[in-house]
Amino acid sequence: MSKKQLIGNIISNKMQKTIVVRVERLKEHKKYKRRFKVHKNYKAHIEEEGDYKVGDKVVIEECRPVSKDKKWRVIKKI
Repeated sequence: MSKKQLIGNIISNKMQKTIVVRVERLKEHKKYKRRFKVHKNYKAHIEEEGDYKVGDKVVIEECRPVSKDKKWRVIKKI
């Protein structure tokens, strides 16, 4: 089974080896068929030292749990 990959924007880089990524997606209302945005924040692990700033667009991938909240890792910066 392949691992999930998500694209999102960095909203926080204040922790060591961890960034917080906001992933937005469009959802459609069942009855009214109107589309609206929903978002979720993911904590992602940084393995290699890179220059990750707030506002950068990154790709994160599912991985084994690194800690209680971190279950994603950063693949690359777009």
